[in-house]
Amino acid sequence: MSSARHYDFAVIGGGSAGYAAARTAHSLGLKTVVIDGSEELGGLCILRGCMPSKTLIESANRNLSARHAEDFGLSAKVGEADIAAIRKRKRFLIGDFAGYRQQQLQDGRFDLIRGYASFVNASNDEVQLQAKGADETLQISARSVLVASGSSIQVPPIHGLQETGYWTSDTLLDADHLPESFIVLGGGAIALEMAHYLEGVGRQVTIIQRSKHLLTGMDEDLASTVESAFRSRGMAIHTGTKLQHVEKTSRGKKVAFELHEDDSTVEVEAAELLVALGRKPALKGLNIELLNLEVDQSGHLVTSSTQQTSHPRIFAAGDVSGPLEVVHLAIQQAEIAAKNAAQVINGDSPAHNMSYRCKLYGVFTEPQVAAVGLSEAEAREKKIPYISASYPFNDHGKSMVMGEVDGFVKLLADPQTGEFLGASVVGPEATELIHQPAIALHLRATAEQFLNAPWYHPTLSEIWSYPAEEIADAVKVQSDQPKNDYKF
Repeated sequence: MSSARHYDFAVIGGGSAGYAAARTAHSLGLKTVVIDGSEELGGLCILRGCMPSKTLIESANRNLSARHAEDFGLSAKVGEADIAAIRKRKRFLIGDFAGYRQQQLQDGRFDLIRGYASFVNASNDEVQLQAKGADETLQISARSVLVASGSSIQVPPIHGLQETGYWTSDTLLDADHLPESFIVLGGGAIALEMAHYLEGVGRQVTIIQRSKHLLTGMDEDLASTVESAFRSRGMAIHTGTKLQHVEKTSRGKKVAFELHEDDSTVEVEAAELLVALGRKPALKGLNIELLNLEVDQSGHLVTSSTQQTSHPRIFAAGDVSGPLEVVHLAIQQAEIAAKNAAQVINGDSPAHNMSYRCKLYGVFTEPQVAAVGLSEAEAREKKIPYISASYPFNDHGKSMVMGEVDGFVKLLADPQTGEFLGASVVGPEATELIHQPAIALHLRATAEQFLNAPWYHPTLSEIWSYPAEEIADAVKVQSDQPKNDYKF
């Protein structure tokens, strides 16, 4: 065992959050180390998340376009999807992305230790770690630490599941062949994106969701649009369910579940089973219990707005802290953590705070879904007054020309000032379109200011001008009323 190494800032995990924190800490003059024991450097987003899934989904999208070629006066032959070729393209792109991240982690700005970290001790002045690598165990002391170890696939205890066998998103994202049919357990972003990919390349799909609607946490009108579109593509969808058991059959695999609405039992069969019931914080082996670091009911490290855990010198960012498993938030959290760590090290109070006022979320299904800021459900729950306006794609010129008419856009605003509170969209290019109201929300723009921006015609983007106009007109009517006394 070698002698201890001393650092200002130690980062556990070399994914998007870990790299962002290390880069920021280095720029602030902190002696920094990144500890990562994963088999391959790059992080979840690059290796097994955002980028590989979107690469596969792009193939599905192209296949869906070919299916509808006749609608545009064209002829296209839709044959069997070459899954091996799709994987080859994915591996090429991901290899390039991962290679670039590996260069960033190894360019000498900070130390990189390939090993698994665990806490040993912590005082008011420093935190002690050890990193177990293939060849040695290193003792490390740091004046501050960031936990950015990411997440792992969550597999709940379902009777018969382990004996029957199953796929996860990891399996699917690197498969060179696909069985003819799948049962997808889950109705969140990962489950629906994978279901979209599978059906898009010609597989039969059945979705089983515990909650009463898909995309729990988003407004139900968004979810119902996706559900309707999925059903029109031939997918079977069961919501409001309770899983009972899984078993092997001559065809493949069977899932039995109970429907909450009438307590009836339903059985469905398919060649393969995809478990896509979310992810959990990857905290195993870190010895967080040794330091009594607080975790919430879902297993996330509890952090303040400064990204500090219950120990003031230990920070957390990314999937281990929540609240959303999205890269841009993980990066922002990590940068804030590194800045605050520098201040704590210097004996100052942390001055940088994380805000989720403009939280942004997208799902790459067909149609796509995206939202920023407050949802209607959140506004009602928090008793925040709002007005809303929406406009459908089936009455919008550019989307009609494109043949993409499922869905709508929706804006929420303060009823007296017209300042935007939130926005959502389900429909064509939703994950791109959401950035216009996201920027407006970030700048605290009003509906009138938003409406007065130039809108090029004909574009998908100009659809936002219609609900904005409705809100601006409504605000003018109420302009003489006293201002609300609430904060968002």
